[in-house]
Amino acid sequence: MFRTKKCGELRLNNAGEKVTLAGWVNKVRRLGAMTFVDLRDRYGTTQLVFANNTPNVEAFTSQIGREWVIQVEGVVRERSAKNPNLPTGDIEIEVTGYKTLNPSEVPPFTIEEHSDGGDDLRMKFRYLDIRRDPVKNNLILRHKLALETRKYLDAQGFIEIETPMLIKSTPEGARDFVVPSRMNPGEFYALPQSPQTFKQLLMVAGMDKYFQIVKCFRDEDLRADRQPEFTQIDCEMSFVEQNDVLTTFEGLTKHLFKEIKGIELKTPFRRMSWNEAMSKYGSDKPDLRFAMEIVDITSTAKGKGFAVIDNASYIGAIVVKGAAHYTRKQLDALTEFVKRPQVGAKGLINIRYNEDGTLKSSIDKFYNTESLTEIAQKVQASPGDLILIMTGDSFLTTVKQLGTLRLHVANELGLMDKNHFEVLWVVDFPLFEWDDETQRYYAVHHPFTAPRPEDIPLLNTNPGEVYANAYDMVINGTEVGGGSIRIHDAELQQKIFEILGFSHDDAQTRFGFLMNAFKYGAPPHGGIAYGLDRWVSLMAGLDSIRDCIAFPKNNQGRDVMIEAPNTLDEEQLTELSLKIDISPKA
Repeated sequence: MFRTKKCGELRLNNAGEKVTLAGWVNKVRRLGAMTFVDLRDRYGTTQLVFANNTPNVEAFTSQIGREWVIQVEGVVRERSAKNPNLPTGDIEIEVTGYKTLNPSEVPPFTIEEHSDGGDDLRMKFRYLDIRRDPVKNNLILRHKLALETRKYLDAQGFIEIETPMLIKSTPEGARDFVVPSRMNPGEFYALPQSPQTFKQLLMVAGMDKYFQIVKCFRDEDLRADRQPEFTQIDCEMSFVEQNDVLTTFEGLTKHLFKEIKGIELKTPFRRMSWNEAMSKYGSDKPDLRFAMEIVDITSTAKGKGFAVIDNASYIGAIVVKGAAHYTRKQLDALTEFVKRPQVGAKGLINIRYNEDGTLKSSIDKFYNTESLTEIAQKVQASPGDLILIMTGDSFLTTVKQLGTLRLHVANELGLMDKNHFEVLWVVDFPLFEWDDETQRYYAVHHPFTAPRPEDIPLLNTNPGEVYANAYDMVINGTEVGGGSIRIHDAELQQKIFEILGFSHDDAQTRFGFLMNAFKYGAPPHGGIAYGLDRWVSLMAGLDSIRDCIAFPKNNQGRDVMIEAPNTLDEEQLTELSLKIDISPKA
């Protein structure tokens, strides 16, 4: 046997036992007559003790180095100098036999909790990076979360059903990844952006409650919480209304937090309309771990002769509690922040409500103490607070800018406690958004989202005022999942396609299979999809989903370990009936 025990399981009550361990050399310490080796496997680390006066031991211990794979036999004994930071810190192994299973080159970075390897280096040698506890533990957490998800959904009567990976391209939303078909020259499959149409077909098929933990693919620009391939917990239910879906998946969320984090969440979760989220937080995924709500001060601030305010369509403010101490340098830095392209504001107004009750602002030239006091009262500021004000020609643009500033300030002040979780549902999203450039409506979620029943008459008169029967779950400012009640009526679905600019023939070409299925007794249905990667990163306290994925892509969508994507040779291209033209596009 390669091992009788694992490196993380031995304790003081095992003292005197003869054991065999196998693993990787984590560290070697040579101290006179003794050599100490920390042996590591997936389960933990155990200290080995070699007596150098034993025949051949010194030759062995002087040869081995970090990441060598070795096997040892020995006796468990109590350590004289215990290590309280290790679960195995009370014991050590007095080695009586040893063997090299595989030597190792010197690794390109240290395999420790805090590595000296940069992101690019660790991505290139990801199989070494996974040996480090932080990455390893994230993958174990991911496994547990997927396992508990399956347990809960199975208990609720859901059936896990796989859907195809090679499907038809339906360009709407993100770009598809496409796959050439050798057997059908000139034709292509697409990798699914989600199993949306298939799960709706499963409802038509009478499967009632479906789920799968499934890979999805989107060819879009990357960021911290986005990868070209990602994993969804995808779910659908028949004969349900919105509240049925929300209640079911509040149960899943409560179960996961209890089983994974030991946290008991209170249900029902708060529900907030999209309009309220945008008005108060400037975001459709508001972070509720701190207050700092946006307040409309348009009517209060106008009319004092300051053109920047008087000519604005909307003026909003946030109150930063206890931040009146901000220096001029800090306030200038905030002003520069809001002028950055990712925020896009022209400037920032500040009012400091000093501890002594006086008010000092960047607009003192136009606003006297009485006028500043009116604003302070409107936003419910107190002595010691800082008021930050932004103006703009568009309500939505300005509140989004304030929302970005709100998050920036909260991060600076350390208000984003990763061990505190605030969960809410955001509901009643707009069904459509208008694009001035293309002069057409686009679906905010996807074309199969049902409008609120009371808004259906507006489809003929004012589609921009129609709200969706949709919902997103937001935790700590992260959208972890979203879904909707679906359209199950072919006539209504055709109407939505018309508003989105699809002709009858276009709709039939792209989605005819689904619309035809609706003619055969489609039940009312709805569902939700959670981002598994986002769930894990949230529970692990990560800022990026990359470290909870075993083999992720970098910011250019490349796997630098296996060097993908890569070119094909001419024989492969010919077989696929493809020619490559990478000349600059006009």
